[in-house]
Amino acid sequence: MRLGLNIGFVFGDEHLDHLKLVKEAESLGFSVTWAAEAYGSDAATLLTWIAAQTTTIDVGAAVFQIPARTPAMTAMTAATLDRLSGGRFRLGLGVSGPQVSEGWHGVRFDKPLARTREYVAIVNAALRRETVEFHGEHFTLPLPDGPGKALKLSSRPLRDHVPVYLAAVGPKNLELAGEIADGWLGILNDPAYLGEQLKHIATGREKRDLGMDGFDVVASVPLMTGDDLAAAAEPIRGYAALYIGGMGSREKNFYNALAIRMGYADEAKQIQDLYLAKQHRDAMAAVPQGFIDGISLLGGKERMAEKLTAYAEAGTTTVAVTPFAPTVDQRIADLRVLAEALELSGLRSTDLGA
Repeated sequence: MRLGLNIGFVFGDEHLDHLKLVKEAESLGFSVTWAAEAYGSDAATLLTWIAAQTTTIDVGAAVFQIPARTPAMTAMTAATLDRLSGGRFRLGLGVSGPQVSEGWHGVRFDKPLARTREYVAIVNAALRRETVEFHGEHFTLPLPDGPGKALKLSSRPLRDHVPVYLAAVGPKNLELAGEIADGWLGILNDPAYLGEQLKHIATGREKRDLGMDGFDVVASVPLMTGDDLAAAAEPIRGYAALYIGGMGSREKNFYNALAIRMGYADEAKQIQDLYLAKQHRDAMAAVPQGFIDGISLLGGKERMAEKLTAYAEAGTTTVAVTPFAPTVDQRIADLRVLAEALELSGLRSTDLGA
């Protein structure tokens, strides 16, 4: 088992707190920190800034949005970040959702599986410094009716393969992640349901005659210490309600569908109804305590050690935590408790790489 840290976005001066957290995580032996992007701060800039001020912890995109960049641009960014970080970059990719893809980037959200498959193929070819020529349904390089010619990445990457992770929720996307990626970035991960998700990933691995060995299963997990579990869950309610109720439209919310598959059909409908009616506090209150506890690390180090064991037994190789404590000092303290829990569990990996 390895530990990761999710630092999310930058809205104001959070980057200063992010850096404190990452440096603490690095000192505790965490293997990776992940930065996200939606329609605010971008992940590449934040990760470059973090990489320049750290030495051992990997920096990962969770995720670069596929509709936001051409595959060639992503390959250029990955090659540059990997070289500047000394080989510490991990490339997480995702198609985002219809609202951001079409509303922010102006890219139709159509055939996401086929688009992702072509995108990853081009990125990998470019990073191998092949002369990239590609004729697909979604991408054509070079264009056939103009002066462009097939090109090769002019800078030399530190590695000819940067680890690729896919953010995936639905069964077909999970299968694709197993087939074409080196790891999976999960969300709302409950060990009790993880096995069902990994079945789909294993099906994708089988298409390439591969097992699960070497495939990084990254569970994204809220973290909150405290003896009162109901109180510890309280800060996480807004996060859960946003994803289940407000992330996407009523007709297409991947996380709502995930909650239904996890056995919370009635609750997911109620949360979504309330959230879309702008009754956000009621939506938060409607999230079951059991759901929050299932997807989170709550309590003290002994309870967390048991939960880490459950994640490991379910197939998780990296637990990437998002600390929810209100201050950076409290979040740092919670990371220390988590590190102690990992030691107590006996699961710490001596391999800090991907």
